[in-house]
Amino acid sequence: MNELKTAIIDIGSNTIRLVLYQYDNEEGLCELGNIKTVARLRTYILPSGEMSEEGIQVLSETLFTFKAMLEDFEITDVKAAATAAIRQATNRDQIIEEMKKRTGIQIELLSEEEEAYFGYVAVAYSMGTKSAVTIDIGGGSTEITLFENKEIQQSHSFPFGTVSLKQRFVKGDIMNSSEKVELIAFVKEQFQTLPWIQNVALPVIAIGGSARNIVQIHQQKHDYPIASVHGYEMSKADLDDLSSFLGQLSFQELKQLDGLSSDRADIIVPALEVFRVLMEAVGSGTFQLTKRGLREGLIFQRILQTDAQAFDKYNVFEGNARRLARQYGRTEMEVDYLMNLADQLYRECCHLGYLQYHPEDLHLLSKAAKVFNIGEYIELSSSSQHTFYLIANQSIDGLNHLERVKLALLASYKNKDYFERFAAPFATWMDREEYRKLRDFGALLKFVYALNVSKRNVVHAIEMRTEEDHVQLDIYVKKNAAAEKYQANRHRKHLERALKIPIRINFIEEGWNNG
Repeated sequence: MNELKTAIIDIGSNTIRLVLYQYDNEEGLCELGNIKTVARLRTYILPSGEMSEEGIQVLSETLFTFKAMLEDFEITDVKAAATAAIRQATNRDQIIEEMKKRTGIQIELLSEEEEAYFGYVAVAYSMGTKSAVTIDIGGGSTEITLFENKEIQQSHSFPFGTVSLKQRFVKGDIMNSSEKVELIAFVKEQFQTLPWIQNVALPVIAIGGSARNIVQIHQQKHDYPIASVHGYEMSKADLDDLSSFLGQLSFQELKQLDGLSSDRADIIVPALEVFRVLMEAVGSGTFQLTKRGLREGLIFQRILQTDAQAFDKYNVFEGNARRLARQYGRTEMEVDYLMNLADQLYRECCHLGYLQYHPEDLHLLSKAAKVFNIGEYIELSSSSQHTFYLIANQSIDGLNHLERVKLALLASYKNKDYFERFAAPFATWMDREEYRKLRDFGALLKFVYALNVSKRNVVHAIEMRTEEDHVQLDIYVKKNAAAEKYQANRHRKHLERALKIPIRINFIEEGWNNG
């Protein structure tokens, strides 16, 4: 598939959302627009099981609005998917028929299994975590899956969600302590029916708006130093603390709380308690968030059906890094070239004992080489600052936040002072030894980048040997390398500091006199 312009309408129990996408195999998947309406369709289900005419009208009006937007964007390829609210309505067939008649939009009703599966697809192709239990809590249903080594093993859909739990257990706007006890007991009992999640001690990955809001509240409370929620991690203790904190707030205080959408003020505590109970059942110490969900699962699957190589769930970051580099003016050839030079220099340093070889260190260097100094696309003179900001503050599929910060520190390396300035807000994230290693690797990458300053791929081999009082660095070039010589000698001091030994550089120009 070379290019696709499409839209997903996600008709949930709490919200109805229109997301507009564009995909091409060069730039990847891009979100053009994201429009949300809080419809609370679950509240229009009557005691008889039917959705009321008022609820059908709310859905109809929302779809009419979305249709006008689709026309403005000239998008005709549309998939409308409905989940629990429509699925649980006894008049679902009539609703689907009515919407087709009134709006021309054909709704596809997802089964519980399909909803769980597409949630798994979204997680598998957007997170680096190899094995986990996922939870997607919507307004009217909760999907749980177990995947190992990126392969789905089990899935289940419960017919309860944040809105239905509130309707069942909460009399007022917010839950009191006795209602909380009842809700927790009910959810525990439900999760006990899934033997395959009990004490598997895997991370819990949460999908959906309630999980996003919980992460945003936690970030606001702790003056979190970088942006975005995708890949964010919390501990069980963090969730417990948040439960105590939210439990003390009035409904009005919840509506004003930074990080919490006011339309979720009444359902955030039930959602949080469900996450806590699940973590307890799983025996999990790690709660992770993916910004991706059902909609992305649907679009990933759609693209993969026509282009099986479009995404790689086993190497999530790698494909995204190449697209990120391309977005900021880096060609595929340059990315591969920088990775190759970084690999050569690292192995030479390890061979002589100046660095200790670890496959995970080489993997980290390789990741950073892909995006080193991408900020020069914005402005050359301040490329280091732009590089750090771009990487640290945007969602990057396949990376958690610690990995993203490490990558940003490496890829933005300019000198020791800049490194320490960028690293300062993250002083507690890693120990001093880890920071020292990142700084040394940053120096190595900066030197590698200097070897291609003219972007002509002139260097084809790097060799190092130890002399009596220095390291001899022989750099073999195919053609005149005046710019590379100048830059390499300028940045030699950074490499000398990292390896703790004087370095002499010899450019060996094939067909020329040695420099």
